Amino acid sequence: MALLSRQFYLRPDVVQIARELLGKKLFTNIGGITTSGVICETEAYAGTSDRASHSYGGRRTQRTEIMYAMGGTAYVYLCYGIHSLFNVVTNEFDIPHAILIRGIIPAEGIETMMQRAGKAKITKDFGIGPGKVSKILGIHYSHSGLDLVDKPGNSASTAIWIEESGYSVNRALIRSGPRIGVDYAGEDALLPYRFSFEKIEEIYGVAGTNI
Repeated sequence: MALLSRQFYLRPDVVQIARELLGKKLFTNIGGITTSGVICETEAYAGTSDRASHSYGGRRTQRTEIMYAMGGTAYVYLCYGIHSLFNVVTNEFDIPHAILIRGIIPAEGIETMMQRAGKAKITKDFGIGPGKVSKILGIHYSHSGLDLVDKPGNSASTAIWIEESGYSVNRALIRSGPRIGVDYAGEDALLPYRFSFEKIEEIYGVAGTNI
């Protein structure tokens, strides 16, 4: 399928991009092993004006500096010293918009993903939760800064990218709501910036399923 172009990420509306990422396929190539999953839950973070964003008020630290990169860059940070959380940077250079990928439906490389998760079988919540997304796809916070538009060649050892999935997405099944775990953001915690499919059980097990 087609790799998402740079222009997809450079658009100014991070909320719209977060919605449009549903149904796209997130790939990793870690040490020559490819895994993928269809994105089924996202959260938008609208930069310096968004109290829930790491870049609120123009905050710039060693960790968050990558948020100011050009759209189409991976922003991966360590949460609670345990979980690597994968975000997609959007908009033009120096505008720190980002989208957290909160859930995927496993597609390619399922055996590898089960090994990474230490699971013997796939359950409905196997790829639901941002920490789980990174764990089963092999994403680590050291991968922050990777170019999502740089699909790997035969010699690439580490890469992350997003493609069209080839599945028809029923946009009527998309629901929106407040983001999770951002109560500190005051009124901004109530913004409907989280997107997911209404009934995950209807789209689970992507192969052969019209989502």
